[in-house]
Amino acid sequence: MRFDVITLFPAQFTALTEEGVVARALQRRIAEIHLRNPRDDTTDVHRSVDDRPYGGGPGMVMRYAPLRAAIEAARAEAAAAGVRSRVAYLSPQGERIHQAKIARISAAPGWVLIAGRYEGVDERLIEDCVDEEWSIGDYVLSGGELAAMVVMDAVIRLLPGALGHADSARQDSHANGLLDCPHYTRPETIADQRVPQVLLSGDHRAIERWRLQQALGRTWQRRPELLQERGMSDVEQQLLDDYLREASRSRPSVGAEQSEQ
Repeated sequence: MRFDVITLFPAQFTALTEEGVVARALQRRIAEIHLRNPRDDTTDVHRSVDDRPYGGGPGMVMRYAPLRAAIEAARAEAAAAGVRSRVAYLSPQGERIHQAKIARISAAPGWVLIAGRYEGVDERLIEDCVDEEWSIGDYVLSGGELAAMVVMDAVIRLLPGALGHADSARQDSHANGLLDCPHYTRPETIADQRVPQVLLSGDHRAIERWRLQQALGRTWQRRPELLQERGMSDVEQQLLDDYLREASRSRPSVGAEQSEQ
């Protein structure tokens, strides 16, 4: 898979490309990341990539011509390598990225990502060149570089061979519409807290059932809207009901809580 990133600050991407899962995936040629600075596609002596907004107001707007030239050059280089790329603009106004969307992004052979800056980019560039707009959340960053890195990290770790274990990505939070279950490692006991006995049993079917139940319960407690969107099978509903009954038995009653205050 190939990513071409249009950015004014290519050095920021060393955090992604030089260490960790993505760096290893790049070394194994599972994925490629190519960085292109739109200043290199300017034609004036000052290498200008931004200008004041029409209508007045604070901030600057990234100019159409340098960005379009950079996009076209990136797509041409990808095409020469046999990759047909779509164009995405990282923007607070874009479609909210979620795990299912990340999976769809990972199915494409290539993407050109535009990391905007300042007040944004000339709207005509979005109309003429951009296939999709993506947002990683309802907040504003100083630029699209961090958002682009978040998306690329999430996508690349889904590619075959990127992770050490083939099941790792399939068991992540959101991979099946649920939050992840709790995890434990050595030592078996910390103070008065012990690893759940089922995880020590060696019964893989019981462990799988426990993990699903915990994932359902944790999702119900923390992100109930995910369950509403996903739905549940009869077996999953029974597991959740059992989880909630057990949780209610282990939780102090309201009267007991009040008497302690």
